[in-house]
Amino acid sequence: MPLPKHPYFRGLSPTLHIAHRGGSLLAPENTLAAFRLAVERYRTQVLETDVHLTRDGELVVAHDSTLERCTDGAGAVADHTLAELRRLDAGYTFTPDGGRTYPFRGQGVRMPSLRELLRAFPGLRFNIEVKPDVPGIEEVFAQVLREEGALERVCVGSELDEVGERLVRALPEACHFYPREALTSFVLTVRSGELPPEDPRYTVLDMPLHFGEVRLVDEALLHAVETQGRWLNVWTVDDPAEMRRLVAERVGGIMTDRPDLLRQILDEAPKPG
Repeated sequence: MPLPKHPYFRGLSPTLHIAHRGGSLLAPENTLAAFRLAVERYRTQVLETDVHLTRDGELVVAHDSTLERCTDGAGAVADHTLAELRRLDAGYTFTPDGGRTYPFRGQGVRMPSLRELLRAFPGLRFNIEVKPDVPGIEEVFAQVLREEGALERVCVGSELDEVGERLVRALPEACHFYPREALTSFVLTVRSGELPPEDPRYTVLDMPLHFGEVRLVDEALLHAVETQGRWLNVWTVDDPAEMRRLVAERVGGIMTDRPDLLRQILDEAPKPG
């Protein structure tokens, strides 16, 4: 798969090792503990994560809009200040063995801010989804990226097309992934035997491997992605057999909750050339 022209892809080549939420089956998701494990032990090349806006206008790293699943807190992320969120135990609910042990509980694992995350890994690429449809969140996000000098190492987007479009307007120079309806249109057009119309707003297809029983990644899709100078990342793949097949197909990147397995498979794969 040829590289798109955007600076985000400088020095990269398929297939990228992308740690989904830092590798959420190995450590508490979306925490520095997970991100550091993925980077330092499994040499991840891209960290995938999500951000929400706090009550005091800061961006915090979290997938859910509520706190119960991943912390010892309760309620909506948006109802708390960043300082309040950082007092929560973000390792409280993580268990690797079905609830027998909670090895990160009480170990000082916290919810990081976006600024903290960008500063912790100054040379790394990120794939970041802006979660809530909150007026002005795109401007806050753009300000953080510009102030942190991170524009060329973040691919940004939203599942929501309206938010994705606002992000394009706020960050026209950034790398953007397709939102849901634009992505669906691209894939369905390809499956109908046509090439999608060019859309200069978006460069990256972040998409599931399957829709129901249908495997979405096939020769036609890979050809369309290459023809249009796009990049394809597939989520969330934890099965080694599927990882090997995707590497053989030379997809752009694999998002996984098992960065250990993906690193093993990438290291054993024959190198191109």
